[in-house]
Amino acid sequence: MNHPMLRLFAAAAASVALLAACGKQETEDAAKKAEQVATDAKAKTEADAKAAAAAVKDAAKEAEAFALATEAYVYGYPLVTMEMTRRVMTNVEKPEGTRAPMGQFVRMREYPTAQYRDVTAPNADTLYTTAWFDVSKEPWIVSVPDMKGRYFLLPMLDGWTDVFQVPGKRTTGTKAQTLAITGPGWRGELPKGVTEYKSPTGMVWLLGRIYSTGTPQDYNEVHALQDKISAVPLSSWGKPYAPEPGKVDASIDMKTAVREQVNALDAAAYFKLVAELMKTNPPNADDAPMVAKLAKIGIVPGQDFDASKLEPAVSKGLARAPKPAQEQIMAWLKEGIAAGDFKLENGWAFSTKVGTCGTHYLQRALITAIGLGANRPQDAVYPTSTGPDLVKKYDGSKKYVMRFEKGQLPPVDGFWSLTMYDKDYFFVDNPLNRYTLSQRNKLKANPDGSVDLYIQAESPGKDKESNWLPAPKDEFILMMRLYWPKEKPPSILDGSWKIPQVKEAS
Repeated sequence: MNHPMLRLFAAAAASVALLAACGKQETEDAAKKAEQVATDAKAKTEADAKAAAAAVKDAAKEAEAFALATEAYVYGYPLVTMEMTRRVMTNVEKPEGTRAPMGQFVRMREYPTAQYRDVTAPNADTLYTTAWFDVSKEPWIVSVPDMKGRYFLLPMLDGWTDVFQVPGKRTTGTKAQTLAITGPGWRGELPKGVTEYKSPTGMVWLLGRIYSTGTPQDYNEVHALQDKISAVPLSSWGKPYAPEPGKVDASIDMKTAVREQVNALDAAAYFKLVAELMKTNPPNADDAPMVAKLAKIGIVPGQDFDASKLEPAVSKGLARAPKPAQEQIMAWLKEGIAAGDFKLENGWAFSTKVGTCGTHYLQRALITAIGLGANRPQDAVYPTSTGPDLVKKYDGSKKYVMRFEKGQLPPVDGFWSLTMYDKDYFFVDNPLNRYTLSQRNKLKANPDGSVDLYIQAESPGKDKESNWLPAPKDEFILMMRLYWPKEKPPSILDGSWKIPQVKEAS
């Protein structure tokens, strides 16, 4: 068997067998490769389908989060604005100007002049006596002297800007009184003779106003009353008390307007602050549906908010919310007129739905943005006019007249005034240093009993100057203040009294 021919034949046979075996392997490999390609293609298609489905799901989550965050932003806007305002107004060592440390009073001593630029739409009717309190740990007791019949009010705003109590001439009279502002969770005993006013939140802004004619003698009388208004924490009641100096936080922006500071916060910082503030400023019971919505985007009363723990899609939705929410708030002024929440009457816009807005969160947010600290309508209504109608603006190169027919001057139990502002809502410099006309002016009536107010840049003549409200030479804005408007007809509250239109003089 070891013959060379036999060895050659065997080798040839082995080669044929090997070639046959290789062909079979290649076929199997090719089949497996084809099968793998098909499997890969199928997997790729399934992956694409899954990716597409995931993208759709994420887009839906982002859209839902955006919608919820926009609502949540509007809802939390008053709380954030109040906190930012408090920080700025209390960031001093001692009372000075319009600022004072927590628990200490700002006592404005005179009306602003045309050079004043701190706050828009200043008033020249009441002197402010204001203070911020933290009642989350213990009550604060406020003592008010006998106001001797003088008009005053001490509205108390909670952290959500709602006026929860209004001691004053309209509600409690002008005799001396002692009151305690207690927090939402406080239960305890108060000294005898102290009236409790329970705040729904730990943050309280007492925004007091005392009427003054503005004369040197009247200023002195009001100053004496202001100095007798005091506040002490309950633990110091009946003991010698000296407030500690305030601690100044250098990180707080004292120059940029509060509204701009609030609007500059990104979503993560904004909602983190909302959640932090809700620990001591809880939502109202009526807010339960909104609280449920907040929980869907990670905002839960009493708990910290951490945007980094949110799903990426939810985080994206939140990040988009601030600017559209801000636009929605400011758009409500126009939309609110159509909805009836704001009235437009003879060129005057005003609302009788302020001070306590309930669950009308857009209304509350807008009032916060343009008129923080607004009173309840029973205490004050503020009609504002930028022109004789929606199209025209007041122009100081023209002369205007506002006529009140006989017996039709603003019906109030407190007082009324008409204030002149320039286009930026500041007082207008003029030779009389007169920024308002009001019932304290000796207004001259016409022979038929009507009263004309002359609104123009130049004097209408000496015989009419008692009724002259000086205007700038360019655009201007008018604002009326009706403090303690009458509730029975004629009344601005029920529409039975109409504000006269300011007409261009013929």
